[in-house]
Amino acid sequence: MQEMIKAEQAFQAMNRLGKARVPFLFAFNFDLTQAFIVEHPERQQEILYKTPLGTNCPIQEQELRSKAPELTTSPITYENYLKRFEVIRKGQLDGDTFLANLTVETPIKTHLSLEEIYAYSQAKYKLLVPGNFVSFSPESFVKIDLSSSRIETRPMKGTINADLPQAEEKILNDPKEKAEHYTIVDLLRSDLARIATHIAVERFRYIDKLTTNKGGLLQVSSLITGQLPKESASQLGDIFRQLLPAGSISGAPKPATIRLIHKAEKESRGFYSGVFGLFDGKIVDSGVLIRFIAQKGSQMYYHSGGGITIHSDPQSEYREVLDQIYIPT
Repeated sequence: MQEMIKAEQAFQAMNRLGKARVPFLFAFNFDLTQAFIVEHPERQQEILYKTPLGTNCPIQEQELRSKAPELTTSPITYENYLKRFEVIRKGQLDGDTFLANLTVETPIKTHLSLEEIYAYSQAKYKLLVPGNFVSFSPESFVKIDLSSSRIETRPMKGTINADLPQAEEKILNDPKEKAEHYTIVDLLRSDLARIATHIAVERFRYIDKLTTNKGGLLQVSSLITGQLPKESASQLGDIFRQLLPAGSISGAPKPATIRLIHKAEKESRGFYSGVFGLFDGKIVDSGVLIRFIAQKGSQMYYHSGGGITIHSDPQSEYREVLDQIYIPT
């Protein structure tokens, strides 16, 4: 098992390694109480990863095509979900938050190991920490190109079953989904403005389609960019310190919302909804640790959630949480 360190130690290591242009893999948990750094990650095969910058995975996905991914779930009851939802709703009525990401962990049973789930799943960002968790995430966090000093983030908010009639029109015109996405874009613009200039929304509410073991999904994202100072190589840790935790899986305003999330959820998220990324010496590319299965002893748990606004319907939000329990194929 990779040695865990404090988040502050990881931030400092990122500054040092970035300045020296040494490649590294990194990850932070949601509460910023744990992190890990792996120098020259391509030289080890304990922690497996895949990002648009590269992978060290020796497993070929096609080896497992005969083992269709099957999940049996024991989801939280609607009554228990509603108790959590009402904590968030009271916070919204009190003015503490206007968008909060509420999550749950669902016990699951599957014939696949964490390693097999990693190999089978298809995703932009994948991370396997053996005996601990696997994540197969479609959501980018931030990308930093040191040659151009450009930073970008792609918040993802809004999911719908692609098989529904006029699914794209429905998701783009749904008032609740629009409000949620506007809020996250504003929050991420504000976050980037702490460390960058020339903030711009280059693409707004574009659609990605995912194929899963349950069928197709449409997800809505935006692209926000900014310009970093030229000396950013030695400030990579400082940049992530300013941006974490990710706004798309916390909410706004961020500090008060995180306190409310802890009150509603009770259990720790661990590395679920944290971030991980790869630095290749020139570019940092990171993803949000969603689509996440944790292993605790012999039991596996699938973590999922959704954004709650004052317009949210608890039954719809409950269904969305359950719909997110899938393996992308």
